[in-house]
Amino acid sequence: MKHLRAAVLALAVLVSPLPGVAAAQSAATATTPINRVVFQINEEDSRKWNTVLANINNVQEELGKVEVAVVVIGPALGMLKADALTANKVQDAMAAGVRFVACGNSMQAQQLTRDDMIDHIDYARAGYVELMRLQQGGWTYLRP
Repeated sequence: MKHLRAAVLALAVLVSPLPGVAAAQSAATATTPINRVVFQINEEDSRKWNTVLANINNVQEELGKVEVAVVVIGPALGMLKADALTANKVQDAMAAGVRFVACGNSMQAQQLTRDDMIDHIDYARAGYVELMRLQQGGWTYLRP
């Protein structure tokens, strides 16, 4: 009986992975982390917007799969208007998966409505609160 218990114990030790092996197996099966980045822009300057859009493109090319959001606050909302010079570039970025979020407080202060804005953008009541929420959710914050 003693020999049987010893044999079962020895077999259990041989079958169970060593701690280092278990960690390596776990790391190998872990999924690749999702890259998430949020850009803040609050300037109504087409050169600044073009720079932000170029930066987004660079991030997407480098990282491949990446979630990108752009939180737009204050005077920068003019660049999300349907008749803005940047509207086509914003729509191209949206087609590539970029999410644009307009600050509702800024819209209200500027007397803008959703009808004034590019179709299919998102809205947050307060842009800075949206930035905080995204950062708390693990998003990387950039302000070019």
